[in-house]
Amino acid sequence: MALDPGTLLAPGTTALVTQECQNGVIGKNAVFPALAEQTQGLIPAIDQLCRAARSAGVPVLHCLALRREDAQGANRNARMFGAAAKASVQLTPGSAAAEVADGIEVAPSDLVLTRYHGLGPMADTGLASVLRNLGVTTVVGVGVSLNVGMVNFAMDAVNAGFQFVVPRDAVAGFPPEYAEAVLANTLSAVATITTTEAVAAAWRT
Repeated sequence: MALDPGTLLAPGTTALVTQECQNGVIGKNAVFPALAEQTQGLIPAIDQLCRAARSAGVPVLHCLALRREDAQGANRNARMFGAAAKASVQLTPGSAAAEVADGIEVAPSDLVLTRYHGLGPMADTGLASVLRNLGVTTVVGVGVSLNVGMVNFAMDAVNAGFQFVVPRDAVAGFPPEYAEAVLANTLSAVATITTTEAVAAAWRT
């Protein structure tokens, strides 16, 4: 699908949604260090998109994954949940690790949604309803990971009837060659793959 700033990324019907862009996920001290090694370039790109979105009147939403100390509400039905539970870094509500990553500004106009379960931000979190209430038909999704979370996000968004746009320099996975393969062979079939600069430029017009 061609990137058409007049329709696909129109400010009145587009939202920017960050997925798990948290200190404990893409920061220096992260739950999965192998992933965090691939994410340091994401922070300035995502902050650039947030600023461009706000300037154009595009809603910015931050979707955060949390885990209570008592693990109530948390999934236990996949290996990655078990690994996260054993990690030295925990995304405990109110902790620095659970907050939006340093370097990504959260403005008063931004919306922040949290979840205690699932692989992505649209599973019974209210995100789809919030987007519809905002008049959104296109989601620009950024964050991690291309291994699981961003693929789940894109599929769920498309299943819910939204167009999905992925700026390739504002997402990451590991190893890097696998992340590139996911973009080329999976997400390209359901989403528009573009760049941070192309999206920002569309919002400047």
